[in-house]
Amino acid sequence: MPLDTFTSAGIALSATAALTSAGMVAAYRHAQKIGLTNWLPAYLKSPRPAAINESEPIDLFLAVCDHYEPQWGRPQPADALARVNAWVENYPRLFSQFSDADGVAPQHTFFFPQDEYRPEYLDALAPLCRQGFGDVDIHLHHHHDTESGLREKLSTFRDTLFDRHGLLRTDPETGQVVYGFIHGNWCLNNSRRDGQWCGVDHETPILLKTGCYADFTMPSAPSDTQTTTINSIYHAVDRPGKNSHNTGTPAQAGHAPPPASLLMIQGPLVPDFSRAKWGLIPKVENGDLLASHPPARRRLPQWLKAAVTIHGKPNWRFIKLHTHGCKPVNQQMWLGDQVVNFHRDLARFCAQQPQYRLHYVTAWEMALLVRLAQKFPQFSTNEQIHLMRQIARGGPWPIPASLASDQSSGSDQQPATSPSPSEFIREAALQLSASCS
Repeated sequence: MPLDTFTSAGIALSATAALTSAGMVAAYRHAQKIGLTNWLPAYLKSPRPAAINESEPIDLFLAVCDHYEPQWGRPQPADALARVNAWVENYPRLFSQFSDADGVAPQHTFFFPQDEYRPEYLDALAPLCRQGFGDVDIHLHHHHDTESGLREKLSTFRDTLFDRHGLLRTDPETGQVVYGFIHGNWCLNNSRRDGQWCGVDHETPILLKTGCYADFTMPSAPSDTQTTTINSIYHAVDRPGKNSHNTGTPAQAGHAPPPASLLMIQGPLVPDFSRAKWGLIPKVENGDLLASHPPARRRLPQWLKAAVTIHGKPNWRFIKLHTHGCKPVNQQMWLGDQVVNFHRDLARFCAQQPQYRLHYVTAWEMALLVRLAQKFPQFSTNEQIHLMRQIARGGPWPIPASLASDQSSGSDQQPATSPSPSEFIREAALQLSASCS
């Protein structure tokens, strides 16, 4: 074979290798840019979820957690209020036609930013929540803050929402005013690499002290604040340094959480190869509901693939989605046909596959379900859901007679028989009826 043939072949092979190498480098850089390198290794090493019990229903708990910022884009106050009013006027009209397996309409949790507080926004929003269409919790953007500054912001805003607007709620066991939390710019516990948009390394104990019942910030991908723990419900404790919520103890039915731990409820985070770039680099499904990527039936398999649940409840699926509902393009989506069609498609999906039961829940209700499963694993799913709905409406947390017996005089008395789950539920219903009368 002539020498020039070998030379040509060598040049071709070298060129192919160079192009392949360049392509791999480009692909890796693109993966870094969209945050895949932060969490994809953890995804690939994730254990398979526990097998679903095919003889029992699969319960889908769907919560929309809105980073609700009326002043997004710095509009005039009147324009920001008009955004809120559009939600108040249109949400019931559009979504009261839908209901879940419990007869509940689609729920929307408005995580309202402390840094955008104006009383007229919450005065307008509160009646929508009282009508049964959602709830309000706390969102916060801050920068170069201090522990004392953060504590003051959270406690003052918590009290304002509760005392001035009749929002939030009290814990059914402790009586403390409690709130759910989403950190602005995703950087809980000062987790951004550049240290911007927070400043407080140890936010977890401050959140707990001021009444935070759960954090809903994650997932944050493609941000560099994304935790290596993904698709999980877990308890995080404060640790030295930043980003102490990066790992924690998985929530488990029948097991109490660790002391001084914060409940972390994450949304789905999975690679979506159905939208892969160049057919190689997947897009990221992170539960973000955007005008450019609206809620749709076709996204449901990705949310289910994430398999967010608590240990011991293999037939439960928590679908915590997030959005920025006051961004004008997103608001147009939320209050238009796209989301109406999404709920219509969900109803059709459940009708066609009756083993799935859809439950529209608020962030507070989602956290209550975790807590009830941890504390009362002997209750059936139906009983836990029923009790969760009652507590969310303001019902008390009943104390079984067997627990109350220790408070009676004479420690040598025989404890009363513990009520059955159904008796426990009836007790809760009676107490709720009495408290509402």
